[in-house]
Amino acid sequence: MASGRSGPPPGEQTFFGHPRGLATLFGTEMWERFSYYGMRAVLVLFLTAPVTRGGMGLPETTAVGIYGVYIASVYLLAIAGGWLADRLLGARRTVLCGALVIMGGHVSMAMPMGGGFVWLGLVLIALGSGLLKPNMSALVGELYRHEDDARRDSGYTIFYMGINLGAFLGIMVVPWLQTGDRWHLAFGAAALGMAVGLTQYVRGRATLCGAGEEPDHRLTPDEERRFKVVAGVCLAAAAGALALWALSGTLTVDRFALVLTVVTAVVPVAYFAFLFSSREVTEQERRGLFAYVWLFLAAAIFWLVYDQAGSALLLFAKNDTDLNVLGFTIPPGWVGNVNSLAIILVAPLFAEMFLKAGTRISTPLKFAVGLVLVGVSFVVMSVAAGAASGGVKVSIMWLLSVYLIQTVGELFLSPAGLSVTNKLAPRAFENQLMGLWFLSMALGDSVGGQAYRLTTVVPMPVYYLALALAAIAAGLVMLLFVRRLRTLMAEHHMPSVPAPG
Repeated sequence: MASGRSGPPPGEQTFFGHPRGLATLFGTEMWERFSYYGMRAVLVLFLTAPVTRGGMGLPETTAVGIYGVYIASVYLLAIAGGWLADRLLGARRTVLCGALVIMGGHVSMAMPMGGGFVWLGLVLIALGSGLLKPNMSALVGELYRHEDDARRDSGYTIFYMGINLGAFLGIMVVPWLQTGDRWHLAFGAAALGMAVGLTQYVRGRATLCGAGEEPDHRLTPDEERRFKVVAGVCLAAAAGALALWALSGTLTVDRFALVLTVVTAVVPVAYFAFLFSSREVTEQERRGLFAYVWLFLAAAIFWLVYDQAGSALLLFAKNDTDLNVLGFTIPPGWVGNVNSLAIILVAPLFAEMFLKAGTRISTPLKFAVGLVLVGVSFVVMSVAAGAASGGVKVSIMWLLSVYLIQTVGELFLSPAGLSVTNKLAPRAFENQLMGLWFLSMALGDSVGGQAYRLTTVVPMPVYYLALALAAIAAGLVMLLFVRRLRTLMAEHHMPSVPAPG
């Protein structure tokens, strides 16, 4: 429960009225997102570009499948990153390790030495992001441990503005550097951005006031030894299975992507089952987890639609959109940057609105609104695809409208999702549950990558409309259960009643 404190003590140095540590996390996340979104804005284009132009020469459906699996892996590995922080390293050191690995991944992709370095780079970025993402968000929550819920929501919205400032800069710089097929120069810029973020994080350690220094539930020495043995055996088994699959001659990129999609769907089911059966989770915390399951599923549907920005919408910008603006042909990746710019401009207004509204705008209601809006954006996209079906390039205003609608939906759902995850997390699994939030993105992205294969058998307008109707229907269902979910979330905070005697 909140202690009733509504802000920092008088005279304490703040960041937009929030704890100074938020500035360190804001800046670090900003530069990490610069590297991530900058590279993402050219990844599918690089994968589909002919080999003669320095690309990988893959079919569009394969490239989108790889994109979906890569994005999903970033978030799938967040569960492991949260566990390592909870049990071994603490959130602060886990973030440090993650930043170093991410930078190594971008450096690998910047090497113009063939596909092997590209695949290695994607693996390293996914591993590092899994270590960094959940624990950065958990560290933000640690700054508000004794604050009220509305203030925490406001802080997460400010943090979210940093994410989108980094995304905006990355999407502006990296695609511009890539112009003229300078792919590896663009990847090098992403590596430099991550290096800046890493430097800021190390220099700002003192502002975190000890948050995340030690794991909340450190393993005993015996447990740590058992973990290392089990982890080693599992990694060796996975490597052996992959090697045998490759030697059999049946391993393809498409099949590997499909297997990872299945894994991404199974992991959250298994993890929720583990949480509900854990003796470290109280009865009150289980009520909150039950509400969280429905929020998780809603978020997965949202991300399934929203994260097509780096695949289906990017290809639509490249192939079907007139990119001539005031006599200048802009890179396809720039179109999606209206999302980041809009969030930078309006996120503070949303933060203030949610702060003033307090509990009158509940988290389930925010999720319902977000789902409906992202669905409406794809209704617009369906009309745009219909207009482009005759081979005529359509106005850029179609895509700008789609991104603006999605931005409003994102501001309702995503900061609230980060905040409610921190709020409903069982005390023994705080960092891990933040990883579970990112797993909702993994599920949505991996399914979205496979869903794009439907475009080989259905027209693009039908594809967009089907996803739109699914999201709108999910939002309306969420709206029907707002009151019930609020009750379950409130029960999560009820004091435990000691057993008789």
